Amino acid sequence: MTTSSLEREASLEDLLAYDGRAELIDGEIVPMSPTGHSPVKAALRIGSALDHWERAHGGGYGYGDGGSFLIHTPRQQVLSPDAAWWTGTPDEHAPVIRGAPVFVVEVRSTTDYGPSAERAMQRKRDLWFAAGVQVLWDVDVLRQHTIRVFRADASESPVTVRRGEVADAEPAVPGWRFAVDDLFV
Repeated sequence: MTTSSLEREASLEDLLAYDGRAELIDGEIVPMSPTGHSPVKAALRIGSALDHWERAHGGGYGYGDGGSFLIHTPRQQVLSPDAAWWTGTPDEHAPVIRGAPVFVVEVRSTTDYGPSAERAMQRKRDLWFAAGVQVLWDVDVLRQHTIRVFRADASESPVTVRRGEVADAEPAVPGWRFAVDDLFV
């Protein structure tokens, strides 16, 4: 099944029946592009750091790549960040995590550059913030070697954190920090 094969808006059920990794964005099933070594390792390192924070401090759940979140904006969306921090109550049997995380990480892959990609990334940021995300990181390990930190209360004015600096996810994950250099170890 492809997005074009549907004569109506795609639903969660359509997404679950889709063969392959995809997201449900604005009523369309959007296939996820392949990701190479550096972005995968960056997502793993951030997700692992969040998992470690969860085990040491509690207060939420750290997720790495692969988690899918069902959000309402008010339209139903299913987005799959590269890492996230979620403070809801888990349903062990649900096919997706219901509710928005408070912190989301999107790591750029080779296809996430250029005007079209920037528009798509902006749309996802808008959806995340509309659903209640407090902080979003745009992680670039391929070109700029930076983390751009977007906060819900200033989503048009990200803070750029560079190598040699440390990023935070305040107020979403109080006290948690991540060194940009740890993306490149």
